[in-house]
Amino acid sequence: MSVLTPSSLPAPFTNLTPASVWTHFATLCRIPRPSKHEGVLRDHLVAWAQARGLATQVDEAGNLIVRKPATPGHEAAPGVVLQAHLDMVTQKNSDSGHDFFHDPITPVARDGWLVAEGTTLGADNGIGVALMLAVLEDPEAVHGPLEALFTVDEEAGMGGAHGLAAGALQGRLMLNLDTEEWGEFYLGCAGGVDVAVSRHAPPVPLEAGHALRDVSLRGLRGGHSGVDIHEERGNAIKLLVRVLHDLGTTLPLQWVSLRGGTARNALPREAFATVALPADRVDALHAGLARWQALLADELQGVEQGLSLTAEPTPAPLPGLVMAPAEQAIWLASLHAAPHGVRRMSRQVPGVVETSNNLGVVSLTPEGGQAHFMVRSLRDSGSLALAEEIASLFRLSGTTVDINGHYPGWTPNPGSPLLALCQRVYADRHGAPAHVQVIHAGLECGILAAKHPGMDIVSFGPTIRGAHAPGERVEVASVGRCHDLLRAILAEAAVRPPQAGAATV
Repeated sequence: MSVLTPSSLPAPFTNLTPASVWTHFATLCRIPRPSKHEGVLRDHLVAWAQARGLATQVDEAGNLIVRKPATPGHEAAPGVVLQAHLDMVTQKNSDSGHDFFHDPITPVARDGWLVAEGTTLGADNGIGVALMLAVLEDPEAVHGPLEALFTVDEEAGMGGAHGLAAGALQGRLMLNLDTEEWGEFYLGCAGGVDVAVSRHAPPVPLEAGHALRDVSLRGLRGGHSGVDIHEERGNAIKLLVRVLHDLGTTLPLQWVSLRGGTARNALPREAFATVALPADRVDALHAGLARWQALLADELQGVEQGLSLTAEPTPAPLPGLVMAPAEQAIWLASLHAAPHGVRRMSRQVPGVVETSNNLGVVSLTPEGGQAHFMVRSLRDSGSLALAEEIASLFRLSGTTVDINGHYPGWTPNPGSPLLALCQRVYADRHGAPAHVQVIHAGLECGILAAKHPGMDIVSFGPTIRGAHAPGERVEVASVGRCHDLLRAILAEAAVRPPQAGAATV
């Protein structure tokens, strides 16, 4: 692969500033990086850092740490850790042929934004990675001792952060670059836990005289299950199950398959079912779907504008097996009853979701299958309680339940000296203080803080919209502002180390 330089950037990166940041992000777009498959990118970054005389370390979990000495004269300044994750959420529309394991991301520029059409962009968290690389190679940046921590597997369970050895980092100030609203500093986030359910049973033969139809629910907005969950966007799995539950009261539907969603931390945009029914009842199926199309469009008016509910003949070869009626009844009732969405809003942090759940993935065949939920909460007790509620529902039918991947929330510290420094720098450059927020989405900060007691952490980033969904986009101007702010904060921390000061949440 040829090495990109600012003078060789392809469209749409040409003339974007700062060129150093966009050059690195363009390189990230060329290197596939699904969760658990970051090795090629990590090897590229190791070679890149070593070519610049920077020390590198790859730990047992696959995380990369790059260390850069302090600017001469600032060796005694407190060490700063910059942190972002290498992997990206790999979501695409069903009509996209994109292969996230081999194909590059091909964004377009539109109205001041860089946009991926039909796939995710990977600005979450590729822009954070690019900002860190730009600082590491900048000979004019002023800073104390720097460590750049590039974690792996964040989007699939924060495996890299969990696997980082306690005390692996030397710095005691950390800037996480994984949030998505310019002009805000984040000081806390939700923790989370995964719930996986599965059951299997022998299928039964498809009876003669039955027709098969592929039922599709498409066109929802999707989004990040931590950032967008409060907007009450449609969940394609829950909606399709609701439709099938209703139609099954008058039509003898038999399931061949049910699938929806591709990531437990993304709101499902599409869901599909292959169903069998007597051939003389097909017209009734289409009529029922048309009725539900109108009903859902009315219910979701102002939230979902593109919902489409259709049925098409199942292409040959036709399957000869369907799910056993008792198993179908269990899955239908359990998925219909399973919670999704906001459970509780925080009373301590107004306007922030405290606890939520996302039914993110379902994959069923005639033999059975599995479903995956992601529960988030600002309170560990809240996420564990909701996870147990989901588990209890499925255990009633003897379904196997696995609760795993728990990670702690990041407890806010409004008196953070690093926050006071960041606010001072931001106000000096922009004439007003930044907003301070707690986010419902999960960040690695809580895990890293638990492994490094006393570490002072603040998070910020550019404006990103539609993370975890096709059409993800990043505001170009906000990336430049983030680069400028990051350099200024590092210089301030080197010249005037953070002191305890007032910060308003």
